[in-house]
Amino acid sequence: MKKKILVLMRQAPYGSSLARDGLDYILTSAAYDQDITILFLGDGVWQLLKQQNGKSIYAKTHSASLEVLPMYDIESLYVLSDDLEDRQLSLNDLIPGVEIIEKDEFHQIMNTQDSVIGF
Repeated sequence: MKKKILVLMRQAPYGSSLARDGLDYILTSAAYDQDITILFLGDGVWQLLKQQNGKSIYAKTHSASLEVLPMYDIESLYVLSDDLEDRQLSLNDLIPGVEIIEKDEFHQIMNTQDSVIGF
């Protein structure tokens, strides 16, 4: 049975394994035909930056991994406008396919999910 799962990505892409663990969970769930929606919150918005380069710290560039999500039929990527504003970022700074939403829209999305999981 297909479940609707909202994944909250709250961690910066580097410095811990949580962002990578979240992405692994997302890809695994999508492979099992789950309906995945992703919301990047707080420092999780840094995962969405276009011009990342993990090579200098011997890490895989995180944003490049996010670009494969459409191949897994994951096209619902959201970020809160307040979190972008707090970090002085705009949609132009982010990888393609991300939609900016307000807090009330976040609550509407959350209420339509079967499960909510945070990383």
